[in-house]
Amino acid sequence: MVKLICFAATHSTSGFNVLTYFDMTQPAPQNAPKINLRRPDIMEVVQAQVLSHYRSELVERMRAKGQVVSANGDLTIKLAKEFGFCYGVERAIDLAYAARKVFPDRALYILGEIIHNPEVNDQIRDMGIKFLSGKEKSASLDDLKEGDVVIIPAFGAEVSLMDKLKAKGCQFVDTTCGDVMSVWKRVRQYASESVTSIIHGKAWHEETKATSSRATAQGRGHYLVVFTLAETDYVCDYIVNGGNKQEFLEKFKGAYSPGFDPDQHLQALGVANQTTMLRGETEDVQRRLRAAMVRRYGPDDVTRHFRFFDTICGATQDRQDALQKLLQEPLDLLLVIGGYNSSNTSHLAEMGESKLPTYFIKNAAKMVSDELIVHYNQHLQKEIETANWLPSGRVTIGITAGASCPNNLIEDTIKRLFVLRNVPLQEVLRD
Repeated sequence: MVKLICFAATHSTSGFNVLTYFDMTQPAPQNAPKINLRRPDIMEVVQAQVLSHYRSELVERMRAKGQVVSANGDLTIKLAKEFGFCYGVERAIDLAYAARKVFPDRALYILGEIIHNPEVNDQIRDMGIKFLSGKEKSASLDDLKEGDVVIIPAFGAEVSLMDKLKAKGCQFVDTTCGDVMSVWKRVRQYASESVTSIIHGKAWHEETKATSSRATAQGRGHYLVVFTLAETDYVCDYIVNGGNKQEFLEKFKGAYSPGFDPDQHLQALGVANQTTMLRGETEDVQRRLRAAMVRRYGPDDVTRHFRFFDTICGATQDRQDALQKLLQEPLDLLLVIGGYNSSNTSHLAEMGESKLPTYFIKNAAKMVSDELIVHYNQHLQKEIETANWLPSGRVTIGITAGASCPNNLIEDTIKRLFVLRNVPLQEVLRD
């Protein structure tokens, strides 16, 4: 069955105006005027605009020819089979562009970065959409008034923030990724059953903040965010052996729900995750926690004390799997392209670093010359410079990109590599 999706402005019993999805295979709410952001005439213009900003003919050619391009037998570039924009990112961008077309004269706002890619967010700003947070913040919640249109980024938003916007009478263009909402469903279920959500993720990340807020939205749920396996092991030891409560709370400060008590709220656990984490690591988290619950309560009673659902984003996993396959081929170095605050991109860089020289860059300009590259060091949390990064002689370079990286940035990187090797671009572009 084909579902036709549109947005509609609905007036709730509490007086809030919200732009919501309607599934056109189901009866629409009565008296709900529809504002369809996916009208054919709107989407035709939007698609043309998006393609002009982010499409790459070179990348499309490479995909058609086995993901490889080479010139003079001197420089070979191999792309991972899966890379770049995922469906959720494409959808979020489409809806933001469509909102601008549908409301050409209205002030439009967005809660923060629509995705974690600086070039894409610059395009959003260039359309006159005002950011309500972040380094490029250009408006505040106090500026909003009834009827203003607010775009919800792909990561979603915390319940408390959504409530504030509703109280102001704002309308929403909600681009939250469906995979993220699947995690919300799980943590709400845990909360309804008095099961504490153990969220494998980054407590400071927008998606994890939005997810954890769903765990407490019903007024009785609790959560704890664990980032590393070392943190997981600490929790496991506390479950089995007990420990110093104050030390526990200090260690995880800012990563647990109000009123969280490890002596009470680690008795029944349900694991969830930020959708962009490494699947293998999330599986390790759940295995270790389950083993701790078995040790604490016995194997016959573990189902009462432990739950787990796989909520890793499919696109994230596809990109990780594709990079794993690429890393099995002979490569001299790997370039990972994407925003430095992109979780799924950072994990791709981690995978590369474990195998060969890997450089995490946000765009082609970071390759200053064949002797100098500026790249992001995740351990130091800053850009660093590396000299003599590009080997002389015959070289094979692997390239991948996070789910929020557009193809045009990948093309720029490929072209820059050939320029650094003094290969005429027509040799790269010819059939």
